[in-house]
This record gives sequence, C-alpha cells and structure tokens, in this order.
Amino acid sequence: MLATTPAAAQDPLIGRASVIDGDTVEIAGERIRFNGVDAPESWQVCHDGSSAAYRCGKAAADALDSFLAASRPIRCEYVERDRYRRFVGDCYRADGQSVARWLVRNGHALDWPRYSKGAYGSEQAKAKADRRGMWQGDFLEPRESRRPKGK
Repeated sequence: MLATTPAAAQDPLIGRASVIDGDTVEIAGERIRFNGVDAPESWQVCHDGSSAAYRCGKAAADALDSFLAASRPIRCEYVERDRYRRFVGDCYRADGQSVARWLVRNGHALDWPRYSKGAYGSEQAKAKADRRGMWQGDFLEPRESRRPKGK
C-alpha cells in the first residue's frame, strides 16, 4: 500500500515555475500538475479556424510561460498526489490570479469535471463562444489524444 501525505501536512510550494507543458510546471525540482484542468500534450496537433494544423500543446505551454512571467512567483496549494506521484495543486500567480482558470478561459486547457467538479465550466463556455485557443478550430480532447489508437 502506498502512503499518501494528507493535504493539511503538505506545505504550499512557492517559487519561480518552469513550464513543462500546458498543465504542468516545476518548482525547485517538484513537478506540479494543475488541479481540474487538462491541456493538450506538447506534441498534440489541432486545427485553427482555417483548418491549418498547429501544435496546440506547444501554444498552450508558450502562453502559460508568458502568463506566469507577468507576475512571479506562483504559489501552489496541495490537493493530492496523482498516479505518477506528481503534486496536484491549485496554483496562483503573485497577483492572485488562478492559473487553471486563466488557462481554461483562454482556451489553452479544458475543464476536467471529474477533478474540478465543474469549477471552470463557465470559463470554458466563454472560451468556446469567443473561439479562443483550441476553440478557434478543431481538436481532440487531450485525454482522447493520449489514448492508444484503437481503444
């Protein structure tokens, strides 16, 4: 049986984040997965409004990097450890803005209701209506793109 750290016993992580991908950063050697959202993988290809292919995962990571650079450091509050033993957290810029909320609102990540309990549903609806980020064209949901072919 794996031991887990209770949420109350895990201190928040605060520091300058290095972007790993659109929903994962690293602070001082600790990988942090943003709670309740799912961003495209760095290799994932989407299509824009003109049906041109682009690497939406790279676009999400680049947008996240710019967003975080505008107000450092970030603070990540512990939620749990995922199956890969990553710290899963709710993260905020120094100015208090929620990183996950910003990602969804700008179409760089999707609300993942299984984990968010729908917390970002209104931001996702607005991003879709405004055709922001991935919503400008066609894409596979990130979790679908990670599934092995034929499953």
